[in-house]
Amino acid sequence: MKRWLSVLLIAFLAVGLLAACAPEREQEAEGSGTDGESSEEGSTDETAEKPDKLVVWEDKDKGVGLEPAIESFEEEYGIEVEYKELNMSDKMREQLRLDGPAGTGPDVLTLPHDQIGQLAIEGLISPIEVDSSVTEKFTESSIQAQTYDGQLYGLPKATETPVFIYNKEHMDKAPESFDELYEFSQNFGGDKEYGFLALWDNFYFGNAIMAGYGGYVFGDDNGAANPQDLGLNNEGAIEGAKYIQKWYEDVFPAGIVGESGGSAKDGLFQDGDVASMMDGPWAYQALNEAGIDYGVSPLPELPNGEYPQTFIGVKGWHVSAQSENQEWSTKLVEHLTNAENAKIRYEKTDEIPPVKSLMEDPIIADNEKANAVAVQSQRGTPMPNIPEMGEVWEPMAQALQVIATGKASPEEALNEAQDTVKTNIELNHSGN
Repeated sequence: MKRWLSVLLIAFLAVGLLAACAPEREQEAEGSGTDGESSEEGSTDETAEKPDKLVVWEDKDKGVGLEPAIESFEEEYGIEVEYKELNMSDKMREQLRLDGPAGTGPDVLTLPHDQIGQLAIEGLISPIEVDSSVTEKFTESSIQAQTYDGQLYGLPKATETPVFIYNKEHMDKAPESFDELYEFSQNFGGDKEYGFLALWDNFYFGNAIMAGYGGYVFGDDNGAANPQDLGLNNEGAIEGAKYIQKWYEDVFPAGIVGESGGSAKDGLFQDGDVASMMDGPWAYQALNEAGIDYGVSPLPELPNGEYPQTFIGVKGWHVSAQSENQEWSTKLVEHLTNAENAKIRYEKTDEIPPVKSLMEDPIIADNEKANAVAVQSQRGTPMPNIPEMGEVWEPMAQALQVIATGKASPEEALNEAQDTVKTNIELNHSGN
């Protein structure tokens, strides 16, 4: 089992990545770590003057996984490290645009990888230089996710993708196919109980179904996303959208469409009125606190014999371009992501670090939750980290919402969305 999971995780994350959080996402090099090396980060210029303090911006409610690494860094290098928690998906980026140029921002911050391209273009984060012995300790795709325009802009902290979560009170095991799940849902419970729920009007989740039928966001151009090649309304995308519409017509309640859909879904599941749902590792903590006995597996097989291709997201640690301590900030990034600290972080946050040497560790290899993310990630596709991706989310969300509510046919809605995305890319990114 351990060897299988190790090979699987490395294989899946070796698939070219681009890619969470989703809009709704999507959130881990080594030294004195677990693979026997006695010295850790070797890329920093040791002649650089030590600062008195470095400032880190961490994701909200994730400081518990950062504190042990800070303590060991302070002990080894004699530099104080102060951290602040901000919502990573939106607040972090907005605040960096204000505080960075003002000189009151961080030295090091965490970001979802799909934001790297835009912040690099804006000059808000710096490329980093580390030895190949550092980068080779991570899965290949997680390093690719931290790379933009041929330059490395961070080191991986965690990888994530949506999975299938089920309430063991209602399901003994996860279904193997969506056909089986659909039949189960037709016969489950009463009028206000649901066999399965998903936020497929949110493109972060809905894309998995359309991609499973052959849709895509950007075409591949020698390993790079090509924003001139859009597949948002191709035959496969339309077929996937028709399947999405079927579930909204026959299974899903009207209340899980739109901005309040997520909280409605979560509330129903935690109240025991839902047998299963599509969600990500970020949902585990709330389910644990709610006392739900739940299982986790990869998503079932689609009716066409393919699996949903979920977006894969990689969270990383990055160096602010405004930091006056570029070398020591890079050293801190290497320290935060080494195998020892990555393992501690996993133990405290359940965020899965894409560090090769940890894949055979029983704490990850024998864990059902980690296994589900590993398998589903092998079937997923990295979220693009090019700035043009910012033009995709809103038009596709609008298209999926009118599809979900039956106000437009999948073909009409997706044609309009693709036209809007194409126009906005031409208007806003012609210089890229």
